[in-house]
Amino acid sequence: MNIEEIYQYCMVKPGVTEDFPFDKNTLVFKVCGKMFALCSLQQWESGEKRINLKCDPQWAIELRATYPEIQPGYHMSKKHWNTVLLNNQGITPEFLKELIDHSYDRVVKGLSKKIQQELLRDF
Repeated sequence: MNIEEIYQYCMVKPGVTEDFPFDKNTLVFKVCGKMFALCSLQQWESGEKRINLKCDPQWAIELRATYPEIQPGYHMSKKHWNTVLLNNQGITPEFLKELIDHSYDRVVKGLSKKIQQELLRDF
């Protein structure tokens, strides 16, 4: 997937907004104000395609052991975030979508029941 495809995939999810809270370069996707994905546009333009995604801590360990393209989150909590390298064919678009969905779902599950219901109602 390229950055435009990732952008479109993330933005159609209920409650998602884009933001640049850190600098003009780091694109952050949030659901109800909480981050679930981020990537450096400058790195993408220079050929370093990567995205940081939230992950269940146990699954994060398993993914890192299985996929060399999945590493502890760069500049993030290593327990809860992975950096997914996308420069080679090790991560398929379908698997990347699964990882994005998992990250989004992790954040939504951490929201109050009221906000979760509002998200579903609005979708």
